[in-house]
Amino acid sequence: MPLDGRRAAVLGSPVAHSLSPVLHTAAYAALGLHSWRYDRHECAEDALAGFVDGLGPEWAGLSLTMPLKRVALDVADAVSPLAAATGAANTLVFRDGGRFADNTDVAGIVAALGPVTGRAVVLGAGGTAQAALAALREAGIGEVTVLVRSAARAGELRAAARRLGVDPVVDEALADPARAAAVLERADVVVSTLPGGAADDLRGAAGTVLDVVYAPWPTAFAAAAAAAGARVVSGLEMLLHQAVAQVELMTGRPGPVDAMRAALDDAVAARAS
Repeated sequence: MPLDGRRAAVLGSPVAHSLSPVLHTAAYAALGLHSWRYDRHECAEDALAGFVDGLGPEWAGLSLTMPLKRVALDVADAVSPLAAATGAANTLVFRDGGRFADNTDVAGIVAALGPVTGRAVVLGAGGTAQAALAALREAGIGEVTVLVRSAARAGELRAAARRLGVDPVVDEALADPARAAAVLERADVVVSTLPGGAADDLRGAAGTVLDVVYAPWPTAFAAAAAAAGARVVSGLEMLLHQAVAQVELMTGRPGPVDAMRAALDDAVAARAS
């Protein structure tokens, strides 16, 4: 299909805070795709299939955020090996009359973390945590502990770990901040995939810390880690790089990193003023 007048959007719940429209719109401008449009739509899990079924041929793709990353696989005709292994997709691309699911969160986490080594801790067990396991595997980190509140609810993460060929320790220490702090103090890399506010009481993280929450920034968890001497990475870095990969999937052209980063910085500054 020609590259004129295409549409894309980010879906999730809640989604009003999403900066994905800023990133993708900046990419379209830099790529000369001036007739392209990118929106945001509130969408719950049980509404995704109906939403996708109602889309016309002008749609190029969707960015999917919480809580849609797992159910996205159910509405796809084809799934990338990475999305299949992680058990979650943050991207649906419409091409050749079909729906293709992929996971660019992994690339986003890898790029955001940079070179890392040692022992890692992942906070949370949702779809982004599953992507974090894949990213840490790509970084060559084999010793991973996943902190959760209830191990009984980590079944999908354990299944994703088996598909990825990794064997994390799943620890219920999130229910005990003091015990969680002891685990975090021994980590070289920490990736928090918890929703906003859920990690506020946690302390002890040092080394390299990535908090996928980016608004408000810094989070209480990130601020405490920085005070403890950690190299703290904002979720904005992950957001940027996963969007760069999405742009390429949807347009067929490399995502313009510099233009997207500049637009993101301006949008964050505007929100803070």
